Amino acid sequence: MQEELLYKMQNSFPLVNRPFKSLADELNSSEDAVLKKVNRLKSEGIIRQTSAIFDTKKLGYHSSLVAFKVSEDNIESTAKIINSHPGVSHNYLRNHDFNIWFTIAVAPDSKLGLNTTVELLKDISGAKEAIILPTLKMFKISVKLDTTGKQSKKEKIHKRVYKKLNMTPRHFAVIRELQKDIPIVSEPFASIVDRLNMDYEELFSIAKELQDAGIMRRFATILNHRKAGFNANAMSVWEVPEEMGEEMGKKIAEFRAVSHCYLRPKYPNWPYNLFAMVHAKSQEACDDIIQEIAKETGLNNFDKLYSTREFKKQRLVYFDSSFEKWEEENG
Repeated sequence: MQEELLYKMQNSFPLVNRPFKSLADELNSSEDAVLKKVNRLKSEGIIRQTSAIFDTKKLGYHSSLVAFKVSEDNIESTAKIINSHPGVSHNYLRNHDFNIWFTIAVAPDSKLGLNTTVELLKDISGAKEAIILPTLKMFKISVKLDTTGKQSKKEKIHKRVYKKLNMTPRHFAVIRELQKDIPIVSEPFASIVDRLNMDYEELFSIAKELQDAGIMRRFATILNHRKAGFNANAMSVWEVPEEMGEEMGKKIAEFRAVSHCYLRPKYPNWPYNLFAMVHAKSQEACDDIIQEIAKETGLNNFDKLYSTREFKKQRLVYFDSSFEKWEEENG
């Protein structure tokens, strides 16, 4: 049951009064058994968090992937400085001259802006070089590890059409609540409806509006990859002719082992413009998938950057005063 449960929680966590009962019904189990299982998986660190995943850009934040080239004796202090920024959600050491890779977002009302913030982090940390790699085109963003081992190698990526939404204070209030990790109890959303003074119907209706507008990508469980058995993740990077970027991005995104696929800018010191995150249970399996991608696409100038350390991985906390506080203290 565990593998099926984890796969379902990553894909379509039910937004209902008693979601664990709903999952139990799908798995021909009991709510009590599912709650016990999920609590154990959480205590073992296999489950990181279950919450809403929002589109940073649609909430007005400016974000980018950033790479720093840092000397060996400066890695620890640089990682600490980068992690101090509340907009840094992921920060990894990778096996490349550009060795520290992180994603950073700045708030809609940031006085510094994204580029100045990155330059400031570079100056404070003493990093040798920095490249800012914003998303030019997104082909896929969906971390759904195949814990069952039963899924096909490929999946169709369907382009969604989103509805326009005029945001109200109620929408922002729901965002602030749904971004938090839910408790593993029979009615995990009960405290939210109490705090917001609304009923379940209104809460889930607003959540659906946010999802239909693409503001909320999905509500899902995020796993600790390594503890879930996926011991390798490679950031595969590909040099693609500009006119072939869209075609190649769509092809690579169809590989189920690819969780993120983006087109990004090139630089004189960085020739790769197509990025695809590949997850597998071993480095050998990762290598095989990347070779399969190369064979299918015909792309032969590529590299694979494996993460050797995780300095930070957490969801952004939107509309939080920590962004303004960081700029006041460091700007």
